[in-house]
Amino acid sequence: MAHLGSRTDRKSKRLAVPVGLALTASLAFLPSVAASAAPLGNTAATATAAKPAADGPKLSYVANLTAYGTAKQAKKAIERAGGTVVTTHEQIGVVVAHSQNPEFAKTLRSQRSLFVSVGATRTAPLSAMQTTEEGATQKLSAADAAKAAAQATPGQEPLEPNQWDLRTIKADQAHKINDGSPNVTVGVIDTGVDDTHPDLAPNFSKSQSANCVGGVADTSEGAWRPYPDGSDHGTHVAGTIAAPRNGVGVSGVAPGVKVAGIKVSEPATSLFYTEAVVCGFMFAAEKGIEVTNNSYYVDPWNYTCKNDDDQKALVEALARATKYAERKGVLSVASAGNSDHDLAGDSILDDTSPNDSTPVPRPIDPKVCLDLPTQLPGVVTVSATGDQGLRSYYSSYGLGVVDVAAPGGDKWQVPATPDANGRVLSTVPGGGYGYKQGTSMAAPHVAGVAALLKSAHPWASPSQLQAMLKGQATKVACPTKIYDGTGNLIDATTCEAKWGQTGYYGAGVVDALKAVK
Repeated sequence: MAHLGSRTDRKSKRLAVPVGLALTASLAFLPSVAASAAPLGNTAATATAAKPAADGPKLSYVANLTAYGTAKQAKKAIERAGGTVVTTHEQIGVVVAHSQNPEFAKTLRSQRSLFVSVGATRTAPLSAMQTTEEGATQKLSAADAAKAAAQATPGQEPLEPNQWDLRTIKADQAHKINDGSPNVTVGVIDTGVDDTHPDLAPNFSKSQSANCVGGVADTSEGAWRPYPDGSDHGTHVAGTIAAPRNGVGVSGVAPGVKVAGIKVSEPATSLFYTEAVVCGFMFAAEKGIEVTNNSYYVDPWNYTCKNDDDQKALVEALARATKYAERKGVLSVASAGNSDHDLAGDSILDDTSPNDSTPVPRPIDPKVCLDLPTQLPGVVTVSATGDQGLRSYYSSYGLGVVDVAAPGGDKWQVPATPDANGRVLSTVPGGGYGYKQGTSMAAPHVAGVAALLKSAHPWASPSQLQAMLKGQATKVACPTKIYDGTGNLIDATTCEAKWGQTGYYGAGVVDALKAVK
């Protein structure tokens, strides 16, 4: 893991109550400042006088300030506890720090007049990434590409006959009316986007792209691209959103809008850690991005618990960042996950967390332990469907949790396309195309429709866009059967319906045609 030096050039001024802090009380994350045992001016007296230990693993932390704390006070407290400040998001009162002191978080938590919560963003330095795709990429063969091109009709892109997903949400019909506005940008917070791809380059916005790994935005040329040995995930997502109608390859849901890449996965390990994701949301907010797509969950916890000292700090930091972005006009769209879990259930067995060390199976309450960022307030939660309109066998669900559904692919729901492939076809690095399935592929369909809505209604706020997504969605009743992971049809006993919604599809499947009318 690369070492990031201390940032000492930040303004040391008293913070006004930022948007993120003002809203955390309503999210039940902000404890009473009156409960502090020491007044703010005495934080130096409460710090450990002895030199802190430095014999633990070097970890990254987020420290969330109270409404009365300052960046200067936080920096001093962090240094006294044996840490270094990496960056400070003064707008939301979140500080990112590194430390090798095993007691670092505990020491800062004792200063309750200064910090709301403090937590390590990881349990060990290395692990595999956790995007929300199901299975590996299946590359498009030359034979299948030729077969699709031979069946393309006038006005279609060469590979569009294989894009059953566009037809499912009527995006092909929407494009005859409006492709979307180049004044609207969708930020892909992911593993990086290959902007040199001929089916992405025309719509790519370099000025709104960055590498946020480590928590500090790097906007140097190409910093947003996937690592040479990295994942094709973000590039695939970007093509689904905004591949142009240029006579090349595929079409995106909103082929006239701009797309930006905000890379948040680390090199080699491709970790999605809190500090990088917070940076991604903050960067999107400050760069005027209208919609973000979030097809991942934040490592190392599949479900991050508000009743754990470390984990609640991660929830707090991310909630502040997404709320700040929303206040700046950003609608955040996120995948529901591929665990086939009921996110509205009473209990879930999480047997994969933490995924950067040794997982310890634990039952969790999904109302307390959240799938981040998809279960944060204001974020649009998306489940996945296949060509037959059934919930995809892997997709998580939940009545009152899932907002809308969209095509994510399902290998068991085989479409009548030239390739007969039930996955989603899109761009991959190096100028190629490939198939993926997952709620990762469903979310960008919704982000694309949201971009079409924003194009048609530039005045619409994020909450209004979300209301339109739901109001225009095609209602889908609970099915009687769905496929399981082995391809067998089973009874759909887990689908619940209430308030005009279902646990499988939320308000329904998004509709691109209604978005442009």
